[in-house]
Amino acid sequence: MIGSMIADTFIKPFQSPVFDSPKNYDLDYEDVVFEARDGVRLSGWLIKGDNDKVIIQSHFGTQCSRSGYTPEGKGFLKGSDKDIRFLRQAKYLNEAGYSVLMYDFRNHGNSQEGILPWITWGPTEALDVIAAVEFISTHHDYKNADIGLLSICMGQGASIAAFAEDGGLKNYPNIKTMISVQPMDYECFVHAMGLPKFMVNSTTKAIEKRTHMDFNKTSWRPLVKEVTVPTLVIQNRNDGYLDETFVNGVFNDLKVEKEMLWIDLPNMGNAVNNRFAAYDWLGDHPEPILQWFGKYMMPLAGTDGD
Repeated sequence: MIGSMIADTFIKPFQSPVFDSPKNYDLDYEDVVFEARDGVRLSGWLIKGDNDKVIIQSHFGTQCSRSGYTPEGKGFLKGSDKDIRFLRQAKYLNEAGYSVLMYDFRNHGNSQEGILPWITWGPTEALDVIAAVEFISTHHDYKNADIGLLSICMGQGASIAAFAEDGGLKNYPNIKTMISVQPMDYECFVHAMGLPKFMVNSTTKAIEKRTHMDFNKTSWRPLVKEVTVPTLVIQNRNDGYLDETFVNGVFNDLKVEKEMLWIDLPNMGNAVNNRFAAYDWLGDHPEPILQWFGKYMMPLAGTDGD
């Protein structure tokens, strides 16, 4: 019973609505729908900027959507006490000339329920990352564009898994770089929560009963070496669920040009709030994000790229 309740917090679909809109930020955009290779329809926003550079943002899992996170309706299981609005980083990216694709993973927001109607922390969501890249790569306005990936928590797990997929991201030379925000897999998370072993086992069994997947054996973690583009890893030192050995291991296993950015955000007195603080930080700190993407993607019109 307890394992089933905890499992809900990890894999239950559609826990966060699309609560914000590009209209609120005076952004020029269109609603878009595209399909993953298994036929699942994904819903998103294509925010219009320069046609030769596009950022694809992949959000974190379970309690999130393309618009970010809201505590409304979460009850005692909420991850943060305030809204975290991902359109804030879309705003500064767009002001710097980038087009931005923001989309809901399957089983999140306004996207369709997946063939497997549960959240898997990366393995099936990898198909959605590939679909987003394919959508931009074949779009008549963006087919010659450089692509940068802004991949957050589960979004970065799905992105890493997408590099290892047959017909995956390795087949797209237009992907120039990635930013990976707070990497964590299932096994790392349940241990960081400090759950007793019997409760971890109960939760894992409840998840396997629903998904027919052993989350300890389907992690994206062994696939890090498959990433083929320069990668910036961002991690809050005060993240209440931080496993520094895990994060450093992910960074060390990257076989590409890379950089580690440790941020030291104020302790908010709550482990989850401290983790979510880094997601919120993204919207307020354009400098390192723009600097990294600008280093590897097409320069703005009228500049020499320096």
